Amino acid sequence: MTNAIPARTDRPTRWDERTTLTTMLDYARATAVAKCADASPDTATAAPLPGSPLMSLAGVLSHLRWVEYWWLRVVFLGEPDDAPWTEDDPDREMRLGARTPLAELVADYEEQSARHRDLVEAHDLDTTARRTGRDGRAVTLRWILLHLVEETARHNGHLDILRELADGTRGS
Repeated sequence: MTNAIPARTDRPTRWDERTTLTTMLDYARATAVAKCADASPDTATAAPLPGSPLMSLAGVLSHLRWVEYWWLRVVFLGEPDDAPWTEDDPDREMRLGARTPLAELVADYEEQSARHRDLVEAHDLDTTARRTGRDGRAVTLRWILLHLVEETARHNGHLDILRELADGTRGS
C-alpha cells in the first residue's frame, strides 16, 4: 500500500464501473492536494469569504478527510464515530484544520485515502452500508463513492476560489 494519492488523471486504466469510479475519486483527491501545494501557512489558514469564516484551504482539506471517514468507516463499515464534530460544534473539523499544519493535513488525507482505496477494493459495489445515512436510508458502496466524487469535486471549486483570493494562485 502506498500513502500517496496516485498521479492525477481522470482516465481509468479500464472502463469498468469500479475502475472509473475509483479513478475519478482519486483524481478529485489529487486535485484537492494540488490546490494546496506550496501554500504558505498564512495562505493555508486564510478565510477570505466574509460569510464563511471557517472556509480555508486547511479547513476544507480537513473537512474532506473527515467526510470520507464518516461515509466509509462509520456508515459503510459501521465503526464507532470518532469524528471531531459535535452537536454543539458541527464544523469542528474545519476549525481544527485551520490549527493544523497543512503538510500534516495532506499527509493524513493521503494516508487515509490509501486505506480507503484498499477498503473499496475489498467490497462489491452493491454492498449495503451497515448504518443508514442521516436520512435513515440504506446506501451502497457505489452510492458512497459517487457521493464522495461529488463532494470532493464541489469542494475543489471552493479550494480554487480560496487559493486565488488568498495568494493569487490560479489553476492546479
